[in-house]
Amino acid sequence: MEYTVRILRYHPELKPRPWRQTYRVEASGHERVLDVLLKIQSEQDPTLALRKSCGHGVCGSDAMMINGENRLACSTLMRDITGKNLTVEPLPGAMVQRDLIIDTDRFWSKYQAVMPWLQASEPAPDRERLQTPDEHEKIEESTKCIMCGACTHACPTSWANHDYLGPAALLKAYRFIFDSRDTATEERLQRIGSGNGLWQCYTVYNCVEACPKDIDITWHITQLKKAALSRRHADGGIQEKR
Repeated sequence: MEYTVRILRYHPELKPRPWRQTYRVEASGHERVLDVLLKIQSEQDPTLALRKSCGHGVCGSDAMMINGENRLACSTLMRDITGKNLTVEPLPGAMVQRDLIIDTDRFWSKYQAVMPWLQASEPAPDRERLQTPDEHEKIEESTKCIMCGACTHACPTSWANHDYLGPAALLKAYRFIFDSRDTATEERLQRIGSGNGLWQCYTVYNCVEACPKDIDITWHITQLKKAALSRRHADGGIQEKR
């Protein structure tokens, strides 16, 4: 089947403003959007720029907007594209460096802000730190996040407030706050409870719809809110949200 592929291009060395470029590509239903983009790059237009790495839905590097939805190009089959028209754009809400490549520095700085590593007060054991199956179940879904950024770049708060931590960083905070082996809960709750953190989530569910791993991110953020409120109660009162 022949598809009409429209790509939002941006190449500041060639043109000062973005433009849409149309290609016609033969593709089978079992091929992926990533295959189509690479076919364009290798056979029609070598100037097309995009990110990719594993190509198997693990690295998250090829997240982009496909027919109006944030998705992974390597996990979206052409047979799932309605009709014969395919529109591809970079993820929204971020500065575009070139074509489908966005600047991810701000995204990763927010990831670092929640301290995304295990912290334990006791000395490291001779072998691994153990936890029960029930304890692991509390964090299992959150560990499936591949940090593709699809959720954060689908979030209206992130579009309006570039300092907002965003769903991906908050989900990573959940992963460690509810980890039975971690002891930095208080510090993390303080970090995500700032004016640009947890309470800027207004439960729009865009993050859930965008997640390629079907993680219920909003539910996890709700659990963080409950944990933060419990801590405030324990400290003698609920502080006013800022």
